Amino acid sequence: MSAPLAPDFSLPATGGQTVTLSALRGRNVVIYFYPKDNTPGCTNETRDFGALHAEFAAADCTVLGISRDSLKSHENFKAKLELPFELVSDPEEKACEAFGVMKLKNMYGKQVRGIERSTFLIDATGAIAREWRGVKVPGHAEEVLAAARAR
Repeated sequence: MSAPLAPDFSLPATGGQTVTLSALRGRNVVIYFYPKDNTPGCTNETRDFGALHAEFAAADCTVLGISRDSLKSHENFKAKLELPFELVSDPEEKACEAFGVMKLKNMYGKQVRGIERSTFLIDATGAIAREWRGVKVPGHAEEVLAAARAR
């Protein structure tokens, strides 16, 4: 049985770009969904992916971070961390819903909808080769890189 195709999306990204997932076929893509720019866990996760960017590129892998933050927030976050890859803005939760990462979370005793930290490795055919849900940040980018190299 073959792996399911990743849901396609076309969304605005940093650098004045629009990212269309299907246009990236022919190379591996890592999409990591994270809750919010400039929060401790998201900053660490994004910094980790940035630090390994050259190694992901050597594995023929494009890295994209996606959250519901605005493009302006993403531009500032990207500049602050000096990121070598693009951040995708999904304020209407189109990609978030398509990938099933929106969850009810408990925050300060209240239930709120938010992004469950999740990562998807998409192969060159556009199929989901591997997914990680409920991600714990320490060591995660390295684990994703190992999976990308094994493709």
